[in-house]
Amino acid sequence: MAKKNDLRPLVRLRSSAGTGFTYVTRKSRRNTPDRLVLKKFDPVARKHVEFREAR
Repeated sequence: MAKKNDLRPLVRLRSSAGTGFTYVTRKSRRNTPDRLVLKKFDPVARKHVEFREAR
């Protein structure tokens, strides 16, 4: 039986605005094997920007 962290590992989403702000979330390796890109709010830049998965 697979462990909980094997299927859904923690990933760090880093702001593309260059502020250094990050979000931490889990992602499914089976459904999204490539790097995750989400549009979220950056409180330092005070606007919505793309957050990309950093490894």
